[in-house]
Amino acid sequence: MSANELPVTDGAAVAPLHTSIHGDGPAGQDHGGEGVWGRAWRTLRKNPVAIIGGVIVAVFVLVAIFAPWLAPYGGTELPGRDEVRPTMIPGPSAEYPLGLDRYGGDVLSKLIWGARASLLVGVLSTLFGLTGGLLLGLLAGWFGKWVDFAIMRLVDLMLSVPSLLLAVSIAAIAGQSSMAVIVAIGVVQIPIFARLLRGSMLAQKGQDYVLAASALGLTRRSVTMSHVLPNSVGPVIVQATLSLATAVIEAAALSFLGLGGGEPSTAEWGRMLTAAQQELAVAPRLAILPGICIAVTALGFTLVGESLREALDPRNRTRR
Repeated sequence: MSANELPVTDGAAVAPLHTSIHGDGPAGQDHGGEGVWGRAWRTLRKNPVAIIGGVIVAVFVLVAIFAPWLAPYGGTELPGRDEVRPTMIPGPSAEYPLGLDRYGGDVLSKLIWGARASLLVGVLSTLFGLTGGLLLGLLAGWFGKWVDFAIMRLVDLMLSVPSLLLAVSIAAIAGQSSMAVIVAIGVVQIPIFARLLRGSMLAQKGQDYVLAASALGLTRRSVTMSHVLPNSVGPVIVQATLSLATAVIEAAALSFLGLGGGEPSTAEWGRMLTAAQQELAVAPRLAILPGICIAVTALGFTLVGESLREALDPRNRTRR
């Protein structure tokens, strides 16, 4: 289990996010009538760590969205290929603020287009893993018994394999393409979300509001979908935020290993690191710049995820 994964055991106690912390008042509200998510948002706005992380993520997303307007050149353009020499790679200049790479591409443009590629892979792979994990976790928490046993043993098997090794194996089998990277990273995240949701649902099943709903004659399906599931997804949402950071790093790692597809000059941060290996002595900036982009982006998602986890922690709420 990586540092970004939320520790959840089969019987872990998870406070319901849609019920009162003190046991009274409307669902999802405290004594002041404020929803738990509303109170978490108010806490996040006062948390400098959350603000820093939010700014980093916002800049990353905006750069990715507006890449066609921000980048001086296209992601596949090589405007300076005639200026590159075997023993010399032009550095920063007025025309190329961050210099050129070995292929004659504008480094600034490639970093900007690389943000879009990383965002696409990170979001789609996390959505893939979240969807699969929610499905398996819901089935295990809903049916229980042998269904729960079978799904959890499959999850244990997947978790027993190092995540990067599993992702590399899946990407190698699926082929060298961006879609293969998305599937590989998403599959690695499925058991994390599944176990987290299943443990949260098991904790919710013993709550008084669930017993009361069952005593009123509601069906198990109605109780699960209307009460247990909504109160169990909070930790999963937090983990999804943290998983975005992991997805960006793993996408870069797979591209660095040559499993992301595309040409060596592709505008993608991991691919840029691969191409820069042979140029470390001549132009170390070609490796430093994409490495900084990967680290800062992952840091932003991590800060947001950790701050959100602290804001939703019932122990922190009762102290305020």
